[in-house]
Amino acid sequence: MHGLLAALLITPVLAVAAPPATVADGFATGTTGGVAGPTVTVTTSAQLAQYAGANTPYTILVSGRISAGGMITVVANKSIIGVGATAEITGGGLQLGTTTRPGNNVIIRNIKFSNASDDSISVTNGAHHVWIDHNEFGPGYDGSLDIKRKSTQVTVSWNVFRGTDKTMLLGHSDNYRDDIGYLRVSYHHNWFDGSNQRHPRVRFGEPVHVYNNYYDNVGAYGIASTENAGVVAEGNYFENVAFPCHSTGGYAESNPGRLVQRANAFVNSGVCEAGGTVTEPRTFYSYTLDPAANVPALVTAGAGVGK
Repeated sequence: MHGLLAALLITPVLAVAAPPATVADGFATGTTGGVAGPTVTVTTSAQLAQYAGANTPYTILVSGRISAGGMITVVANKSIIGVGATAEITGGGLQLGTTTRPGNNVIIRNIKFSNASDDSISVTNGAHHVWIDHNEFGPGYDGSLDIKRKSTQVTVSWNVFRGTDKTMLLGHSDNYRDDIGYLRVSYHHNWFDGSNQRHPRVRFGEPVHVYNNYYDNVGAYGIASTENAGVVAEGNYFENVAFPCHSTGGYAESNPGRLVQRANAFVNSGVCEAGGTVTEPRTFYSYTLDPAANVPALVTAGAGVGK
C-alpha cells in the first residue's frame, strides 16, 4: 500500500488536451454562427455556395470531399462544420464577406483545406466575429488564412498548418492604413508543423494575441509584427525555429512593429526580437495560459480535424 501511494505521488502529470470548446473565446467571443437557422448537409461545391451565400442563417454540415474551382463566398450568420474526420474542401477556398455583403458572425470548424487555387480562407471586407477552429490546412497557391481590410474580432484556435508557406497574413498591405483600429485577433493552440512563414505576419493590428501555439520546425520565421502593430506573444513553444520573431527591426520592406514576449519556450531556436509596449489582451477578455512546456503535447493531441 505504501509503495503504491509513493508511486502515485511521484508519477508525473501528463498534459491532456481539453475537450473542444463549444463556444467561441478570445476576440471572437459572442460569435454564434448559423445557430438561429436550420441545419443542412452539403456534398458539392454548388450546394455549399448556395447555403453559404444565402441571406439567412444556416448551419452547414460538410460531408466528404468537396472540389471547388475558386473562392466560395460566405456571408453573415453561418456555421460551416465538417462531419467526422473526412470533410475536405480542395482546389478552392472560402471568402468571408464581399464589398456589399458582410461575412460577420461566421464559424468554420473541422474541415481540411488542400490545394487552394487562391487562399484557403480569406476574412475580408470588414468581417467581424469569426471563429476558425479545429481545421487542417495544407499547401495552396497563396495564403492559408488571411485576415484583412478592416476585419476584426477573430479567433483562430486549435488548427494544424502542415507544410504551408504563406500561412497567416494579418493586414492587407503596408499602404492600406484603413486597417488601423481593426485586426484584433486571437491565435491560440495552433500547430505549425513544418510551415514556412507568417505565423502570423501582422500589420497595424493591436492587440494581436498569439499564445500557446506550437512552432514545430518552422522555416523562414515565426511571428512578424510590422507597421506599428502591437503583438503579445506568450506561452508559445518554438522548436527548431531560427527566427522566432521579427518586430523592432521591421521585416522585408515593412516598417517596425511592437512585440511583447513572455513565458515562451525556445528549443534549438533563435532569439525572439521584441520591444515596445502593447495593449494587454486582458483588457478585452479573460483567458487561461497553459505553461509553454505543455504546449507540444496539448496541441499535437488536440489540434486539427476529428478532435
